[in-house]
Amino acid sequence: MKNPTRPIRRVLIANRGEIAVRIQRACRELGIEVVQVYSEADRNSMAVQLADHAVCIGAARSSESYLKADTVIEAATAFNADAIHPGYGFLSESASFARLCEQRDVIFIGPPSDVIATMGDKASARAMALASGMPITPGSSGIVTSADDALAIAETIGYPVILKAVAGGGGRGLRIVEHKTTLTGHFDDASREAKAAFGDGSMYLEKYLVNIRHVEIQILSDGDNVLHLGERDCSSQRRNQKLVEESPSPGLSAAMRAAMGESAVSLCRHVGYRSAGTIECIVDPVGKNFYFMEMNTRVQVEHPVTEAVTGIDIVKEQIRIAQGERLAIKQPDVHLRGHSIECRINAEDPDRDFAPSPGLLSQLHFPGGPGVRVDSHAYAGYTVPPNYDSLIAKLICWGSDRDEALARMQRALAELRVEGVKTTAPFLARLLASDTFRQGSVHTRFVEQFIQESAK
Repeated sequence: MKNPTRPIRRVLIANRGEIAVRIQRACRELGIEVVQVYSEADRNSMAVQLADHAVCIGAARSSESYLKADTVIEAATAFNADAIHPGYGFLSESASFARLCEQRDVIFIGPPSDVIATMGDKASARAMALASGMPITPGSSGIVTSADDALAIAETIGYPVILKAVAGGGGRGLRIVEHKTTLTGHFDDASREAKAAFGDGSMYLEKYLVNIRHVEIQILSDGDNVLHLGERDCSSQRRNQKLVEESPSPGLSAAMRAAMGESAVSLCRHVGYRSAGTIECIVDPVGKNFYFMEMNTRVQVEHPVTEAVTGIDIVKEQIRIAQGERLAIKQPDVHLRGHSIECRINAEDPDRDFAPSPGLLSQLHFPGGPGVRVDSHAYAGYTVPPNYDSLIAKLICWGSDRDEALARMQRALAELRVEGVKTTAPFLARLLASDTFRQGSVHTRFVEQFIQESAK
């Protein structure tokens, strides 16, 4: 599908929570009307209250509302929406949904459907990265069809290895295998899990590198002009779920930063990418190498971290690109200024193994002051439903350097007041106060090691 060249006057937001509010704010500033879809559980949400138009599309269960592609398209048609913004999660990386939008002549605010399909398949994404010249970790050249094949590859590259579902995400369909005696069981379990979650149990295999950094490159492309907006360090995660993100990464040299950015741009050019997107990489601190991991063909939860250091509104640029505009800036115009950190405030109880903590927010006060931004859909009197992701707010702090950004984050976490549900805020305050985090020596196992040491 060619890049559309018609103005967007009305956008249907096919999402919920803080990202729906975030997209609405971008639309307002661009003079675009908003149609907000919602489930029965989100009837009283802030996104519904702020929208120009709102329509209930089904029951609380995602499969009966936010994941119903035909119903979302029907709502867009009924309200004469020119475009649909999918946010993140739900239908945001569904190639079939993007294709349906193209067929119905509704602008999908994201990349073309064929690009989503190519980069959403992790095996083909690895092949594209390799073809573009981007380094990839040692592993299978494509889909691994059986546990026996996985065993043969693992014997060649050595243990530990990591099994990943081709259609996976959020840690599902992913297993770390330390020894050949457990590989077959892990392969079967991961494949079944992926089949149940994504409808596709296909697997591939990579060498598992220990104590790596998870670093991602933000991309903007109008189809001709491809920009990278620096990197985000997402190494502070628990069970493959990100908790803290920052930009720039404290573990990258200027040379590696430049090389990662150039490689990400080359990959996007190679696949014909258009829209905002993220190239996720792993960085081996021992070998000082980086490797392609996967691509997210959507806006990321942590995009405000990049907005804080670049001054570029990523969601607005997404919308502008979707209606056929060209990026107004070139790569030399992108400058990283200062340092930013984001903490995800989830309705979870860290003292109960981070169990979900839905319920009524009896009191809620967000911090403010210089360099502090809060993206949230929550308010005092709002009931956090048990049906969805537990994220209730993103706290983003900017400083002239990392020390100032960290000091502001610690101050902001201390100001935050949430009553009625448990949150991850106290845990995050302790995590950021640790010597390892303050020194910037984090890796993907850091959080779990911190939890274990804190329990002693």
